Amino acid sequence: MKWILRSFSYFFHPLWMPLLAVSIYFAITPRFVAPDFWYAKIFATVIMTIIIPILSYFMFKNLGLVSEIHLKNVKERKYPLLFQMLFTLLILNVVFEGYELPEIHFFFVGVLGASLSAFILVLFNFKASLHMVGLSGVLLFVIGLSIHFNYNLLWLLMSGILVCGATATARLEVKAHTPIELLIGFIVGGLPQFLTYPYWL
Repeated sequence: MKWILRSFSYFFHPLWMPLLAVSIYFAITPRFVAPDFWYAKIFATVIMTIIIPILSYFMFKNLGLVSEIHLKNVKERKYPLLFQMLFTLLILNVVFEGYELPEIHFFFVGVLGASLSAFILVLFNFKASLHMVGLSGVLLFVIGLSIHFNYNLLWLLMSGILVCGATATARLEVKAHTPIELLIGFIVGGLPQFLTYPYWL
């Protein structure tokens, strides 16, 4: 049972969350989207939110700025979060501009807000759970999509809540976080998404 719980930490790693949100959007949007268009957007998302962060991790490791990929030391989160904010800004200005796909554009605005909040907490030596930041961001984005498109996405929302609970349990199981770090992480990820609702709903 323990290995099943721990697998949630890998399957729902923060790196995968932007790609998950973008994939959900293209899967449920009622608008016609040409295949070539969404292939290109998903490919760009993979490059900017997965490939580049992984490569930057090895750069930080070689420079001695991080020791391992889970960033258990709160001070080691500073540079990865700065890079995340930089590339999120790039995504907002190049990949998902506001006039084109406003829903995803404001999702990444929320991601930027969450990254900035997590970075500020790091400066105060507080380690918010980045797993919860990512998962709650996607969950609130799906809630927004359900309202925006007037879709019944209850099955998806229930799945998201179950995944959040299982991942939080897994993070407690491996003693990676305290309950308050998980709760703050959930708020840090979800609140910026909620605050973007007036701009795209």
